[in-house]
Parts: sequence; structure tokens; C-alpha cells
Amino acid sequence: MSLSNFERMIQLSDEVFSSRTDPDQLNVNENVMEQLQLIHPDTISEYDDGNGPVCWILCIPTTLDLMTQFINQKISEKELYELTPLNAKYETIYLCSALLLEEFRGKGIAQNLTVKAIESIKTDHSIKALFFWAFSKEGEKLANKVSGLMGLPLYKR
Repeated sequence: MSLSNFERMIQLSDEVFSSRTDPDQLNVNENVMEQLQLIHPDTISEYDDGNGPVCWILCIPTTLDLMTQFINQKISEKELYELTPLNAKYETIYLCSALLLEEFRGKGIAQNLTVKAIESIKTDHSIKALFFWAFSKEGEKLANKVSGLMGLPLYKR
């Protein structure tokens, strides 16, 4: 029996990120997802092809101060999430993760979902920059492409 799209996405997440075993990474669970939705409804995006999810995007708006601390490795990804205040004026967005099933790559799905999320967050906040922590060359390529499309500077940890 083949795995469902959802099961494959979970498997992909485990392969790409070590969030279950690395205490510095954000381990996304139901509680974290609820908190992210309080930060902004468009922190989590999903593309479903009708057979379940094929792409998940996680963008976390936060403050410039927290971005700087994260880029300079003063705080971890988990601390960035924990320290991001609710109901604040966010000036930057952490391009936290993009997961896309292999057969859907190269079609602009992750790029379009990320741009849409950033545009939505920008309607509520004065976003001045984007930042990321690269786990793959594809992730870095996506961050650079999105930065160019949005006309926002990009900072790498």
C-alpha cells in the first residue's frame, strides 16, 4: 500500500529537518500551529492537489531585533518562535520552511504560496526584510527568488 500525500509530507519533513531530535529547531505540532496562527493567519500555507497536501510553507513574521539575534546565532529557531511577541508590529519575515513533494517541484507551487503568504502579512505589517536558515540548495534558491520577487533584502543565518 502506498503512502498518502500527508504521510509522504511528514516523511519528507523528517528527512529534511531534524526538528524532533534537535532542541534548537522548531518542532511544529498542534500547539505550535495554534500559536503561529495567533501571530498571523498566513504563517502556515498549504497546497492540496485534491489528493492531500503536496506543499507546506511556514513563514514567521517577527521583529528586526529578533531577526538580528537569530542571524548572529544568539538565539535558536525555537527561541525565535518563542520570543516573537503577539500583537506586535512585525518588520521582517523568517522563511522558516518549505516542503514540496518531489514530483511537484519546478512548477512554482512553493514560490507562489510563499509570495502569497508574504503579501498577506505585508497588508498588516510593514515588512522590511526576509531571512532564512538554509537546509538545502533548493531552499536557498527559493528564498533568493522570493526575495527578488518581493523586492525585499534577504539575510542568511
